[in-house]
Amino acid sequence: MAAPAKPAPATAAPAANPPPKKSGKLLWIILILVVLAAGGGAAFFFMKPAHSGPKPLPPAQYIAMDPAFVVNLADADTVKYLQADVQLQTRDADTAAAIALHTPLIRNRLLLLFGQQTSQQLAGRAGKERLQAQALNEVRSVLKAQHAADKVDALLFTSVVIQ
Repeated sequence: MAAPAKPAPATAAPAANPPPKKSGKLLWIILILVVLAAGGGAAFFFMKPAHSGPKPLPPAQYIAMDPAFVVNLADADTVKYLQADVQLQTRDADTAAAIALHTPLIRNRLLLLFGQQTSQQLAGRAGKERLQAQALNEVRSVLKAQHAADKVDALLFTSVVIQ
């Protein structure tokens, strides 16, 4: 007969092996990366320009072309007059000085231009705006001919009377 089976000898429970000790290298690497990222962000914040948008414009200067312009209009059938108060706008100090210096030349050219108009041409808004654009070109032309600063932004009619 067969011998009874012997129970397997009990083996001792395996000794609990402690997990291998993790080195602190990974922790140090993460810490260094965090410090570098924070330093880069701070450098960007403090070194970027204060205003990233366009530069603000200097204040506008308005130069009145006094006295008012009074001219006979070029109407053939009747005598009509134009009276206009004109101001020039610039944001450039050199241009403002050039306008003051060359006012007699500018006034002469504007008087000649205004005297070429008819009351019919100036009857509506479009006619006045056309004359305004032509007058601005005349002012710039005078300043360029004098080799002066010519940064005139606008010519404004502050009063226009046609009679």
